[in-house]
Amino acid sequence: MALGSCSFNPTRLTSLPFPSKNALKTAKNPLYMSTASFKLLCVRASAWNSASKARFVARRKESVSVRQLKRPLIEYMRLPASQYSVLDAERIERIDDNTFRCYVYRFKFFNFEVCPVLLVRVEEQPNGCCIKLLSCKLDGSPIVVAQNDKFDASMVNQITCDTNRSGSLVQELTSDAIIEVSIEVPFAFRPIPLGMIESTGTQVLEQILRLMLPRFMAQMGRRIMHARARERQKQRKMVAAAGERSRRNSYHPHNYWMNVLRISNSC
Repeated sequence: MALGSCSFNPTRLTSLPFPSKNALKTAKNPLYMSTASFKLLCVRASAWNSASKARFVARRKESVSVRQLKRPLIEYMRLPASQYSVLDAERIERIDDNTFRCYVYRFKFFNFEVCPVLLVRVEEQPNGCCIKLLSCKLDGSPIVVAQNDKFDASMVNQITCDTNRSGSLVQELTSDAIIEVSIEVPFAFRPIPLGMIESTGTQVLEQILRLMLPRFMAQMGRRIMHARARERQKQRKMVAAAGERSRRNSYHPHNYWMNVLRISNSC
């Protein structure tokens, strides 16, 4: 019996013939059924036991212009991730200098509430940085939480700075994000055609990127400007401290008499 040779469409289960109870009762041998019926029965049982998987993929690119100051933008992008934030979430927990746990904004999927919790790593690169997803856990509705061991997710967000405009007063910061999710279709969703589930899931991911990426890039630009402001403030404090030390040294008695001797010798 070669089940692999039978083509199966999960959306057409109701069209498969199945022996009735009366047919089994009136049969001389109730355990006997035709080879064709037995094949169809096996296919039907196999289909319900092996859950199908849905795949969602979304990609989006977004850019923002950042004013160029004394220190080039690319130098800020090369700083360790601990010195500036490149993540957009309701709440961020720092695991180490380059690893973060992010609680992403809640959204609806088929009227179920979903709140992804991401573990990501930020890797510094010559022309920017790269945010990579290490793991993902789902919070929200009970049916959503039950899927935590039944899906795989990957995400890469490449953030780059346009190094070809180094002499310009304005530089461009670009984010190129791609998300891919593969999930075992829950039993409650299996009557829905797989294509419809994948289409809806992809639209949800695209909507998330369409809403979050522009806001993320705007926040990124503001955080870089804030980092620059903090650096300028730190430099002003260092200059002020150096001036204060110089002023105190100039009134030191030893320095006073040294200045007197220096003036006397010059005379």
